[in-house]
Amino acid sequence: MRITVFGATGNVGRRVVAEALARGHEVTAVVRNPAKPHGLPPTVTLAVGDADEPADVARIAAGQDLVVTATRPAPGREHELAATTRGLLAGLAGTGVRLLAVGGAGSLTVPGTDGTILVESPGFPAEIRPIALACGEQLELYRADGEVDWTYLSPAALLEPGVRTGRFRLGRDELLVDADGNSAISMEDLAVALLDEAEQPVHRRARFTAAY
Repeated sequence: MRITVFGATGNVGRRVVAEALARGHEVTAVVRNPAKPHGLPPTVTLAVGDADEPADVARIAAGQDLVVTATRPAPGREHELAATTRGLLAGLAGTGVRLLAVGGAGSLTVPGTDGTILVESPGFPAEIRPIALACGEQLELYRADGEVDWTYLSPAALLEPGVRTGRFRLGRDELLVDADGNSAISMEDLAVALLDEAEQPVHRRARFTAAY
């Protein structure tokens, strides 16, 4: 497949790029500043553009099979995630190119509650509440879209660098927890879940989640 990745230099994006390359896909990584060191593998094709700009998205997505977005705004600029989402949706409208978005866990419902979402649960860390709420708005923008073939991947509550095991569980809109009540997955395995979905689509125009 020909895969374009926005946010390819971020923590999750780098692992998506690595997993896609390992599976033999052709990867284009989108950067805003080509002069800035990016540390991406030499087999990656670089494209210059901005996910907020529909014209850039349409240009870069031309001839591609799939666009992945793993962008994350800097702290204090969480509101920019909505603009990025609108730019991607507008740029891909009518192109037939599929979009896979790496989102957040905050909008997943907590098991054993009356539908309380994670970001509204007691003890949710205040410092990550802004990005969790922004990701919730991001998901609603996807759900309101009627043109793009999108899929939204929510990680487990704890997403950290780790190892690639290839072993995890999938769910839909409820937070996945283990027998001890923990919800976690490595960034490496989240990339596996995303590329599995890319190669064998199951959750079209829907959200899914992955955790151990």
